[in-house]
Amino acid sequence: MRKKRNDRNYILYQLTIGNENYIGLTVAVGRAYLKSVKIRVQKHISRALREEKDWALCEVLRENAEEVQYEVLEVIRGRKNAYSRERELISEVNPTLNTF
Repeated sequence: MRKKRNDRNYILYQLTIGNENYIGLTVAVGRAYLKSVKIRVQKHISRALREEKDWALCEVLRENAEEVQYEVLEVIRGRKNAYSRERELISEVNPTLNTF
């Protein structure tokens, strides 16, 4: 029996809502990168509407969920590389909605 692979493709994406932006990371489902990001965006919106989080992204999504635009920035192989690149991108771009 073959060993299951533990390296996956991860997608770095950017959400734009008005003049604010958010950089995020999600797991790729097959090669449908844009669809994977669309599903993740829907989860962001659903969580913002269901939960009472006071995160910047949630607050903006509650007001402007229909204005969300998203794009794939990069596809990266491996979890460690993906999280490292996400931190680099966040420090380079300095998105307004990434709060942590």
